[in-house]
Amino acid sequence: MSEDSRKYRSANWFGAGAKDGFNHRAWMKNQGTPHDAFDGRPVIGICNSWSELTPCNAHLRDVAERVKRGVWEAGGFPLEFPVMSLGETLMRPTTMLFRNLMAMDVEESIRANPLDGVVLLSGCDKTQPAMMMGAASCDLPTVVITGGPMLNGKFQGQDIGSGTDVWRFSEDLRAGKMTLADFMEAENCMSRSNGHCMTMGTASTMASMTESLGLTLPGASAVPAVDANRYRIAHLVGRRIVDMVKEDLRFSKVVTRKAFENAVRVNAAIGGSTNAIIHLIALAGRLGVELTIDDFDRLARDVPLLVNLMPNGKYLMEDYYYAGGLPVVVRSLAENGLLNDDVVTVNGASLTANAAEARNWNEDVIRPFDNPLNRNVGLAVLRGNLAPDGAVIKPSAATPALLNHRGRAVVFESIEELRAKVEDDDLDIDETCVMVLKGAGPKGYPGMPEVGNFPLPAKILRKGITDMVRISDARMSGTAYGAVVLHVSPESAAGGPLALVQTGDMIELDVANRRLHLDVSDTELARRKAAWTPPPTPMERGYVRLYHDHVMQAHEGCDLDFLVGGSGAPIPRESH
Repeated sequence: MSEDSRKYRSANWFGAGAKDGFNHRAWMKNQGTPHDAFDGRPVIGICNSWSELTPCNAHLRDVAERVKRGVWEAGGFPLEFPVMSLGETLMRPTTMLFRNLMAMDVEESIRANPLDGVVLLSGCDKTQPAMMMGAASCDLPTVVITGGPMLNGKFQGQDIGSGTDVWRFSEDLRAGKMTLADFMEAENCMSRSNGHCMTMGTASTMASMTESLGLTLPGASAVPAVDANRYRIAHLVGRRIVDMVKEDLRFSKVVTRKAFENAVRVNAAIGGSTNAIIHLIALAGRLGVELTIDDFDRLARDVPLLVNLMPNGKYLMEDYYYAGGLPVVVRSLAENGLLNDDVVTVNGASLTANAAEARNWNEDVIRPFDNPLNRNVGLAVLRGNLAPDGAVIKPSAATPALLNHRGRAVVFESIEELRAKVEDDDLDIDETCVMVLKGAGPKGYPGMPEVGNFPLPAKILRKGITDMVRISDARMSGTAYGAVVLHVSPESAAGGPLALVQTGDMIELDVANRRLHLDVSDTELARRKAAWTPPPTPMERGYVRLYHDHVMQAHEGCDLDFLVGGSGAPIPRESH
């Protein structure tokens, strides 16, 4: 064993004393592992969120095999292991409830095993931030490979996008503009291949964030799941992670404050999901890097929207990939002085250097900097007496006329109440009203579900109205759209001002001035607060109780309070 190999964590298992080393090597050999696999090679963990219950990630076993080839070629020893998988499409009540649990699974799996470097295989919305959060807490050399988007959906001669067109079709069905037969046929045409949502939803956004943070190889985030280049990249990642271990290029050396600043600006340029705010703040918290909700407003204010993808535009991820993908966006921002150029990525070069030669092959899909899809429409952070700790809105996804609006509140105490009343034509509401939903925050639901873009009343839809101001402590799917105010903090279940809103109150939304105001006196709000009682704990045992008791608010990233702060990767005590 070389002097360098003794520095590896794995040497404390496989290069240990007579009894422990014998046992560890002997048990691994029952899989047919040759003896020279233990000759001091870096051990690379391939952390796989593959699951048939997570359709976005169902192809990751194949991706893992390509990573292994690269690891062996570079002189490493690859070991694949499973972790909890979060399938956005099937899990109830919401995958966000389990993001932190998956992050704990990833962290403890890495920490407890003889790994020198890690490749994270993710895809679906919450698997990506959960895996990064867990790995960040261990601070080993790490590379992320996302599963890639599906191919474009095809329906009646048109491209259709997952999520975005689901909302559109469902509202058309409710309004009588689409037949049930067509609705069912569209279902057969939307998800044509392996991969995650092909709109710029949360999955594509977080894939873009991994590339913007420098955690994956250049151009990797947009490659379709079924494109051969996805497997080529996986092979190259297998080679690269071995070198990263030798270089000691750890997670914390890549993902710095400057890297987060780059990611925030890229998120604005691509029209990324509001969910990125929560996930990036949580990731920063694991590393001890200061990142606040206000950074997403301040850093993105001068960033134009360059990517013409649903839900903000008309194209899909496959088109974006063919146009040149994220490197084109990065080059455009860098040439206009909006990115830090001294931030290392996993390939050893800077983000901007990696994109220096990127070319734009379709300027309608990725707009030039001086001809953007829109200007000054990055994620906006709102404050006021209704959201003392902030709320967010995605202006690019909203009807422009509603970005400055005053209306009468129509309050729903829960998502169940909303669903029961929204079809009732006797509901006292019109398109000038402001719909308010409570009980959908981190503690309230629990888990902060993606119900913030809740449906409009049926009688409003029949008028041809497709958007209204909606306010909640919930999240919104990255594939959705509308004049939707989200992440109101503190949430209603924690006694925030949202809990005190009553039907008939007047609410003012002024996005240009970042203001969200409840037109009720402080005296009356104090009276209401004195009469308010918190909702009961959702469960008395298990992870849900742990989550409820320790989850932080939306503006803090919704992590568990005892997981915040870098903890490094100490070597476990010897087994006995």
